[in-house]
This record gives sequence, structure tokens and C-alpha cells, in this order.
Amino acid sequence: MNLAEAKEYAKKNVHVRPSVPGRLGGKIAVVTGGAQGFGYGIAEELYREGASVVLADINEELARESAATLGERAVGIKVDVGSPESVEELVIRTVEKFGGIDVFVANAGVAKAGSLEELTPAQFDFVTKVNYHGYFNCVKSASDIMKAQHEADPDAWYDIIQVNSKSGLVGSKNNFAYAGSKFGGIGLTQSFALELVDYQIKVNAICPGNFYDGPLWSDPEKGLFVQYLNAGKVPGAKTVEDVKNFYLSKSPIRRGCTPVDVAKAVFYCVEQTYETGQAIPVSGGQTMLN
Repeated sequence: MNLAEAKEYAKKNVHVRPSVPGRLGGKIAVVTGGAQGFGYGIAEELYREGASVVLADINEELARESAATLGERAVGIKVDVGSPESVEELVIRTVEKFGGIDVFVANAGVAKAGSLEELTPAQFDFVTKVNYHGYFNCVKSASDIMKAQHEADPDAWYDIIQVNSKSGLVGSKNNFAYAGSKFGGIGLTQSFALELVDYQIKVNAICPGNFYDGPLWSDPEKGLFVQYLNAGKVPGAKTVEDVKNFYLSKSPIRRGCTPVDVAKAVFYCVEQTYETGQAIPVSGGQTMLN
């Protein structure tokens, strides 16, 4: 199946959705970076509320294993969001498997901390390719399917949701590659929202606080706790625990963000029909909008 065939197939199947109880009963959802961490946690909540879910990840083996833990309405598919061809193949395979796409959660992301003196152009380009270009690639391919579905059912709404970051709302010392890509992601979200609303596609961003238990922060070799300690991001910190305590103290609620917290914001984005182009903080009060 090519993209044109996938669009026609999605149009034919737009009224064919499984009868499953739940807040997202019968919807077809894709979560990039879905094999672990935030992505898996979000996918788990979507599945629990009745969605059929594609766990899309560059680690295909882990994506399949994670999908198997959810059940028969979940599947793992390999994707490199930095590759337009890979993302297009993802949406085609999703349509082949489930018949369409109703919700696309662009969650895949990377971080590389470091000062201007330390970070190389190659490292900066890598973060930008995944977090910024990758989001564009996802919206471009997912919206092709959603536009086709809109032709067949002009009354239905569809959702593209970027899992952004509180670092997309405020700058981040010694973490400019990540923060810059996330600021850019919010600009893309607002612009895509204006362009796609005519097709009843809502585009929103969720800006979580820190998920301390996930690999992005806690990986013992590449996690942000280690990166921030080595980069001197936290003055006076001598251990990873010092860095973690510093960040815990920044939130009035004094805990890290969880996938369930983010999933609740995803449900809000999908269920409401009067909001698009927004950046929704889920940061425990660490980042407050003016």
C-alpha cells in the first residue's frame, strides 16, 4: 500500500471503528516514542480508555514487546521520526492495520545538555532533527490521512498532539538545543492549528514537567540527571541526588510529572472541540502562564 492507497482506504473505513467502551472507545491512536517512558505510559492510558494504539518507536523490538503487554488492540511499529520516509511508512502501516488515524501523539524526543563551549554542531543538529523536524514530519503525514477522512466524514474531529515540555515555555540554561527545539515546536503547533482547522483537525501541545522516573531523566549513563550534573547546570551539586532534589524543590506540588498526568491533558485535547493551537502546561505549578 502506498500513501494514495492508504488515504482511499482510510476514507472507506472512516465510519468503521470497533465498539469498545471508554472515553476514546473505537478511536485509532499513534504514539511516537511509545515503547517506554512517557510514550508508553500515555499509550497505556489511551488503550485503557478504548483506543486501538500504535506504539511507534525507533526500537522496534521494544515497541512490539510493549504493545504485547497492552493487548490485541495494540501494535508496535518501527519509526525514525527524523526520516520523512519512515514516518510516511508508519502512517501507511497504521491504516493497513486499523483502518485510519484519529489521534496522533508526537511524543518522540531527545535531549542533549551542554554549554555553548561543549555542545557540538552535530549534537545540536541531532536534537533539532528529532524534536523539530520530526514533529513536522509527523504532522505532514498524519494530516494527509486525517484530511482524507474529513472528506468522507466532514463532521468528525481529529487530533494531533505534540508532547512538548515546560522547556518550550521558558529557557533552560545549558540545555538550549532542547529548549530551542521545543520553543520551535510551539510555533509549529500554532501555525499547523491555523492551517488544519478547516479539515477539523485540532493541533495542540502539552508541556509536561519533569518525568523523573523515565529514561530521559534517570538513565544512569545518558539521563538528564547525569547530563546536568556534568554540565554544571545546578550550582553546588555534587551528586545525581543533589540534582534531583534541586528540581523537586522547583514544583509547588513537589513531585515529578507522570504519564497519567499527561494522558489527562491528552484526553482534554481530544474531548473538547473548542480549543486548538494551545500549549498546555502540566508542570505541577513549576511553569505558570502569564
